[in-house]
Amino acid sequence: LQPFGEWCNLQPKDAAKMPESAWKLLFYTLAWSYGIYLLFFTDYPFFYDPPSVFYDWKKGMEVPTDIAIAYLLQGSFYGHSIYATAYMDTWRRDSVVMLLHHVVTLTLISFSYAFRYHNVGILVLFLHDGSDVQLEFTKLNVYFKHRGGVYHRLNDVISNIGWNRLSSFWFRLYWFPLKVLYATCHSSLQAVPNIPFYFFFNALLLVLTLMNIYWFLYIVLFVAKVLMGQMQEVNDVREYDVEESRKSPHGEAGLQLSSALKEGLHLKNGLVKDKRV
Repeated sequence: LQPFGEWCNLQPKDAAKMPESAWKLLFYTLAWSYGIYLLFFTDYPFFYDPPSVFYDWKKGMEVPTDIAIAYLLQGSFYGHSIYATAYMDTWRRDSVVMLLHHVVTLTLISFSYAFRYHNVGILVLFLHDGSDVQLEFTKLNVYFKHRGGVYHRLNDVISNIGWNRLSSFWFRLYWFPLKVLYATCHSSLQAVPNIPFYFFFNALLLVLTLMNIYWFLYIVLFVAKVLMGQMQEVNDVREYDVEESRKSPHGEAGLQLSSALKEGLHLKNGLVKDKRV
């Protein structure tokens, strides 16, 4: 995807970020489409009847092949994402949280498969992948609105529409607690008394919920800046320059968590200085 960015004559900063978003858009579109197929075009009733994820649950029960394929796909992606976030992707203000998210997600995928909680796992993945499709598509339009030294209004309009992240709120902060947390915290005890690892899995799901709230606050921050006239154009409010992350445009530098955390602590002061200039 890097040669495609160069062929489109993107700005250097945008050309460095474009391959990451394009790859994620490709994966999330594939994964979410497969989730739609499982939940709405098969006999699985998990979306419309969340407590059914624990009906007939047994230790060591067989995992259906179509669900096992989804788990293999998602587990491979998030295993790679831990490495990619640390060593390949552009470093952002929330990259430490993103690393934590990938670790929590991969842990949930692995252990839910091992302990046969795969039904609720499919529901969790579906409710998260949809808003990621919109996010990465929007970011691509942000990167493509200035290319070849020319401003492209269509990409700007699409990016402005795309930052309306109602889907993120609806999927992750409304449906996720309503369907997933209700099923795992309440319905699971009714369907399977003394269900194994009840507190372990629900603790990880609650951590995931807190991270969803954390990222939604970025959206609220973005809307507030637009309404107060502090932003002239749409950008990802999580990002700062590739140079500040001490990474090359090709992501060859290694992970330096301590320095990145220090940069995050000093970022506010740096932004204030930029505004004064």
